Amino acid sequence: MTKETFDVTGMSCSACSSRVEKAVGKVVGDENVSVNLLTNSMQVKFDEAKISVAQIVDAVVNAGYGASPKTISAQKKSSSTERTIDKEISALKFRLVWSIAFLLPTVYIAMHSMLPLPVPPIVAELFDGRQNAVTFAFAQFLLVLPIMYLNRKYYVNGFKTLFAGAPNMDSLVGLGSMSAAIFGAFALFRIGQGLGTGDVALVDEYSRNLYFESAGMIVTLITVGKFFEARAKGRTSQAVEKLVNLAPKTATVLRDGQEVTVAVDDLIVGDEIVVKPGESFAADGIVVDGATTVDESALTGESLPVEKTVGDTVTSGTLNKSGFVKFRATKVGGDTAISKIIALVEEASASKAPIAKLADKVAGIFVPAVIGIAIVAGGFWLINGASVEFAFSIAVSVLVISCPCALGLATPVAIMVGTGKGAENGILIKSGEALETAHAVDTIVVDKTGTLTAGKPFVTDILLCGVDEKIFLRIAASIESKSEHPLAEAVTKFVATKNLQLPVAENFQAIFGRGVRATIDGVEYFAGNEIFMSERGFKLDNLRDKISALTDEGKTPLIFADDKKILGVIFVADVEKKTSAQAVKEFQKLGASVIMLTGDNERTAQAVAKRLGIDDVIAGVLPDNKAAEVEKLQSTGRKVAMIGDGINDSPALARADVGIAIGAGTDVAIESAGAVLVRNDLLDAVAAIKLSRAVMTNIRQNLFWAFFYNVVCIPLAAGVFYPAFGLKLSPMIGAAAMSMSSVCVVLNALRLRRFKVERAETFDAAEPEISVRVEQIQTQILKEATQMQTTLKVEGMMCKHCVKHVHDALAKMDGVTAVEVSLENNSATVDSTREISADEFAKVIEDAGYELVRN
Repeated sequence: MTKETFDVTGMSCSACSSRVEKAVGKVVGDENVSVNLLTNSMQVKFDEAKISVAQIVDAVVNAGYGASPKTISAQKKSSSTERTIDKEISALKFRLVWSIAFLLPTVYIAMHSMLPLPVPPIVAELFDGRQNAVTFAFAQFLLVLPIMYLNRKYYVNGFKTLFAGAPNMDSLVGLGSMSAAIFGAFALFRIGQGLGTGDVALVDEYSRNLYFESAGMIVTLITVGKFFEARAKGRTSQAVEKLVNLAPKTATVLRDGQEVTVAVDDLIVGDEIVVKPGESFAADGIVVDGATTVDESALTGESLPVEKTVGDTVTSGTLNKSGFVKFRATKVGGDTAISKIIALVEEASASKAPIAKLADKVAGIFVPAVIGIAIVAGGFWLINGASVEFAFSIAVSVLVISCPCALGLATPVAIMVGTGKGAENGILIKSGEALETAHAVDTIVVDKTGTLTAGKPFVTDILLCGVDEKIFLRIAASIESKSEHPLAEAVTKFVATKNLQLPVAENFQAIFGRGVRATIDGVEYFAGNEIFMSERGFKLDNLRDKISALTDEGKTPLIFADDKKILGVIFVADVEKKTSAQAVKEFQKLGASVIMLTGDNERTAQAVAKRLGIDDVIAGVLPDNKAAEVEKLQSTGRKVAMIGDGINDSPALARADVGIAIGAGTDVAIESAGAVLVRNDLLDAVAAIKLSRAVMTNIRQNLFWAFFYNVVCIPLAAGVFYPAFGLKLSPMIGAAAMSMSSVCVVLNALRLRRFKVERAETFDAAEPEISVRVEQIQTQILKEATQMQTTLKVEGMMCKHCVKHVHDALAKMDGVTAVEVSLENNSATVDSTREISADEFAKVIEDAGYELVRN
């Protein structure tokens, strides 16, 4: 299935978007199309082998609207969108200013006798009195014509969709305004007839009910609402505009040794780009020369600059603060992080939340229903003896007060502001569906490694066995510097912070599954696990309790020794991020239970869970089974959010109701998730849930207002309350109410811009704050004497004297504890506390005058 986004033109309300959705749904299936009124866009999933883009465009055109696929880059697209919004606001402002300019004299002429306004003699002479009735009416007619022309869009689009059988908001406005104008024109002729025939009553009746000012007022007030609505809509997309403006338009590239300024669109992978202080990075890449500090706040929300040097990665759109650097581009154009973020935010803004389906269903039948209500209401009053003017006023009021726009904007405007606010803080929510689902989550499943923890080992504890700390650390780092094991890297990295000069380790040897050995200044040293040390002749009984206690906390011991004694133990562990415990508490405050899901053993998992305050642990889970564990939780009725960072988390992220990928994780995990955290901070996952709840609350408020407004105002306009309370709305008040209902919905959604993301003031996921505990144990652990027995074959012994010579020579060897020589077998059995080589035995026996027979 291919996913394509289209620009849709000509939509003015939710009835329009509903019609477009139905038309395209007949081609691709209702579940594969989503139309967004706010962004004037449409997302369609379709099989390219069966359906073409042209067929989709034709479906929209046949429905009475325009459509074209979005094929330009995210940056250009957003710039184009920005220009479109500016043009729309400018056009509405022009229409509004001139509409008001003509409306004010129209209203003054029509109502000057009823308003406490000064009336110059010339006005009274021209417009007052029965004899000036035609002038009074014709002046209003001439003044309202420019207003109607300026706002002809309502009539053209409204009647076009009405005759196509799909009336929309423009139809309601156009019908109401045009009906008022036509009635006024009819009244003008009746006034002329009355004056011609001397029918004074006829002249007076129609002079009081011209409705020209209503015809102009209706479209002008709707335009006022549209103008403020457009300005508010422009503010909803500010987050994306900020992201677009981050990326520079040009870059300084080294080509053939020369600095050349090129457009960002012309960059290619492998280009070496020069960035001076105050300039932004134009692509994603790796620093190859120089050092600097980089402001990444626009992408991550992190206020403190980040230090960058050779080998570090940099991201497009971030700001070089202090140093001159050169970096090699690894991702350019649409592949850069900022382009993907813009695409994610725009896609989320254009998507629909499931809650919007109710509004869509109502909008699909809303306008035809309103037209029907207007006709019925007007007919009812006419049949029951009301005047034609009263019945007409009722019908027009019903038409213009009804507001499908508020229904259509209730959901998308909140989603756009919410996703934009998230993007400002490094929280990328990929769809309206994910945003809605996240608010109902009651179970948070969190991967341990890389999500709760830093994802790599750090030194946490040091036990010294009677050795000076600095001497011990120099020896330990020297040995481990030759190893590529992650635990060895943790040791060398820690010792590097102490600025100690390391001795040179020689004869390095790694023993798989055990440890390493090396020689320093002629002394042999060992580093490894307990099994390795036991094989070397060390018993660790005196350290057993200490090692067991720290191992129970999920820490791994590295034991160091020379050829005679244990020197000390260094413990390393994958340490929790400093915000993880706070994040767990925040989740629990939100009423969600937190479950740690990990492939680690139960003991390590329980130790981490205890420190973080997590009650439930699922340990020893193979990567393939993580999704199954999530499914088990869902089968009990839970709404599950899965948070992870690795490839092995992607099936579980996809299976969960909401998958949240840590941004520092893999592309596969990010692709599988419904939300992405740019920062590697679990507190941002808390913020994502809180943001989801804030957006859903806002959507419910908007939908309530939209439904409540129509439920109350339509009966009021229809005159339901007139018999009992004398309440009746004029068409002008109806138009004003309709305009403000949409504005109120948009302004309510804009309150989401005040949403605060709680996070630590400083955050570095790669380097957690660790206080290393150092403990000195005075008791030395010496190597135990080990008895070894060797049987040798000796030639040349002829008598007991020969036996004595061989015995005495062997007994004098270092480490030999017992010797037994047999003349009969020509052999010698040697017990020793050390391993003695055949060459050493041969030399001693040869010096005694005999020969060692080698196997």
